[in-house]
Amino acid sequence: MPKYAAMTTVTDRDFQNVQELATLWGEIAAEIENNHDAELKESYATLGEYDFIVIYDVEDQDDAFQVALSIERHGLDTQTMAIEDTDNFAELVDDI
Repeated sequence: MPKYAAMTTVTDRDFQNVQELATLWGEIAAEIENNHDAELKESYATLGEYDFIVIYDVEDQDDAFQVALSIERHGLDTQTMAIEDTDNFAELVDDI
């Protein structure tokens, strides 16, 4: 199953406190799992250019778009990309 990473920044939404932001992540995770053909694998709060990284598995690119749009619907900006495990990447390189 393809794996994607959404690099996420908080942009359009005002949060009263960090607890509200944490609650939002619970809502987003539930929406991803329940409304899309996706499995949320991991999410991280980060320091630097992005505020969060969300990693999820989906059946196809259309589902990846739907997940990214769901995250953005909550006032967060995403940059989504397909990702590959480095062990599998090494195998792909060996085949070239």
